[in-house]
Amino acid sequence: MDIRKLDDTLSVSPQVTPADVEQIAKAGFRTLISNRPEGEGADQPATDELADAARKHGLDWVYMPVAPGNITDADIANFRQFLESAAGPALAFCRTGTRCTKLWAFSNAQRGDIDALLRTAGAAGYDLTDQRERMVGLANTR
Repeated sequence: MDIRKLDDTLSVSPQVTPADVEQIAKAGFRTLISNRPEGEGADQPATDELADAARKHGLDWVYMPVAPGNITDADIANFRQFLESAAGPALAFCRTGTRCTKLWAFSNAQRGDIDALLRTAGAAGYDLTDQRERMVGLANTR
């Protein structure tokens, strides 16, 4: 499992499996977030199996599917609202972790330094420099 910390409230990961969930709980995460739509890939476990494993190991389960390459303003607002109220720390996953990282960066653009967000994402292995313009636009909607 490849978990990458973005801040004290959120880490991201590529696809997790039901067998990974016990380790996720033991690592101290309190919430597991799926940003991957059901059936996106043939190699993906069923959402119900992941939800059951999360609950079995005492994690809050959140299913917030986001279409790859199509993060909407509503997706960003929902993710921001969730992060403000979730039991943390949380682990969000999608196919590679990039979609979750984008959601985190977009959700924080209004509150934070864009360059710092880009550096944090880059340090975690996710190059979001091509998203700078959108992040600046989101920051300007304060």
